[in-house]
Amino acid sequence: MSNIDNHESLGADRPPLGANAHLAGSEPNAVGSVGVEVLLAEPRGFCAGVDRAIEIVEKALTKFGRPIYVRHEIVHNTYVVNDLKARGAIFIEELDDVPPGATLVFSAHGVSQAIQKEAARRGFQIFDATCPLVTKVHVEVAKLHKEGYEFVMIGHKGHPEVEGTMGQLDSGIHLVEDVADVARIQPGQTDKLAVVTQTTLSVDDAADITAAVVARFPNIKKPKMQDICYATQNRQDAVKVMSPQVDIVIVVGSPTSSNSNRLRELALKLGTESYMVDSAAELQAAWFEGKQRVGLTAGASAPEVLVKAVIDRIKALGAVSVRKMDGIEETVKFPLPKGLKLDA
Repeated sequence: MSNIDNHESLGADRPPLGANAHLAGSEPNAVGSVGVEVLLAEPRGFCAGVDRAIEIVEKALTKFGRPIYVRHEIVHNTYVVNDLKARGAIFIEELDDVPPGATLVFSAHGVSQAIQKEAARRGFQIFDATCPLVTKVHVEVAKLHKEGYEFVMIGHKGHPEVEGTMGQLDSGIHLVEDVADVARIQPGQTDKLAVVTQTTLSVDDAADITAAVVARFPNIKKPKMQDICYATQNRQDAVKVMSPQVDIVIVVGSPTSSNSNRLRELALKLGTESYMVDSAAELQAAWFEGKQRVGLTAGASAPEVLVKAVIDRIKALGAVSVRKMDGIEETVKFPLPKGLKLDA
């Protein structure tokens, strides 16, 4: 994931953090002192679902040539999307924008049944990059729906994953975004009711909302395993360990990335100053004023190249060492869809 050693000296002769250094939108500040350290969260950055989604687009471009059409951003990261655009991917929201006979990729967030059926009807060559952990939720919803269940879905209105999951059914799925919403929903029946969750939520917030759902509907069916994905939980757990050890947390991630936003919010909730940046250019020297230790993590859709660029910017401000936390090593890998094997 990274070429950074567990402890990398950056040179004791560097200036104090922020001294004589210019960053975007900021004047130089003589801040910090010699010995400032960057603590890298582990794990951070790309998860297996994101790796798979990006690889699907890359292999489709290699095998079928440009352009390849992708419904919605393949993952929520500006750098990744712009890189794939430059290589021939065209990102669309409406199927009307895809010409007949084109190759179409569904994003990692998943799509509704209506989108799937319409794309098939139009005869596109389709590759589904939906994260398998999102697909697992879709399968569970379809299975229980056949058994007569309605659903309470915990998630953020308007997020493409939520739209995709709720779009698995024509009716009978009720969205709650917070504890207050739980009192407002009116299922058609409560004898068969199940709860599902967006995979990229705050683990703690989802637990609070789930508790409110269970309090109102004591017999509601919960998943055997929580819907929040392993990567989301692992990155939040790492921030929980890191936050008390640092003066500031920097999260690398795009504004549209749910799991990245949750990391920043979690650090703030734990009492640590925190900022999210889409690129190193967004760092401001004033943030680091008087800080001795900087925590750095990245959302599951943020590539390591952006993390390295942020480290280089913090080096320019005078940080003298980078140390990786101990953490879970993720070994999950998801298979690619059939039809993308490249000729020898």
